[in-house]
Amino acid sequence: MSFTYDAVGATRENLAACPPGFHPLYVRTRIGEGQEVFRRAAEAVLTWELHRALGVGIDAGADRAAPDVDVTVTLAGLIKAPCRIVWAVEEPRRAGWAYGTLTGHPESGEEAFVVDRTGDGTVWLTVAAFSRAAKWYARAAGPATRGLQHAYARRCGAVLRRLCAGLSED
Repeated sequence: MSFTYDAVGATRENLAACPPGFHPLYVRTRIGEGQEVFRRAAEAVLTWELHRALGVGIDAGADRAAPDVDVTVTLAGLIKAPCRIVWAVEEPRRAGWAYGTLTGHPESGEEAFVVDRTGDGTVWLTVAAFSRAAKWYARAAGPATRGLQHAYARRCGAVLRRLCAGLSED
């Protein structure tokens, strides 16, 4: 399967990147503070635990996010969304990945999930994406689709905060 958009990897250098003709998404959520929170959050993001805790079906070609790993996300048991990891990062203060949509995905674009620990020790999750409808039902849903994407990104932060509860140094 091939990517359904041209700007593959655009979120790697700039999470707020949004090519012309796409809709941007950028949601940043405070998860907690400290190295233990960062480690736990990074592991949950890199191993699909966050997505599974959201109730999203994940069928991945590897146990951990890495470039070129194919992932099929299943929503509500009905919609199958094929993706491929376009980049991943695992550094002392930053960890995450982005996947790009493949043929058959209801949307076209890229979505990144990045945990970072700032200089003051605060741990954040950033969910950033650019997308546009690719299937008729995504086009028919119009702005409601974007609303659902924003709600999903906010829920990612809330669920990750819950997964890291009790570890914060604040």
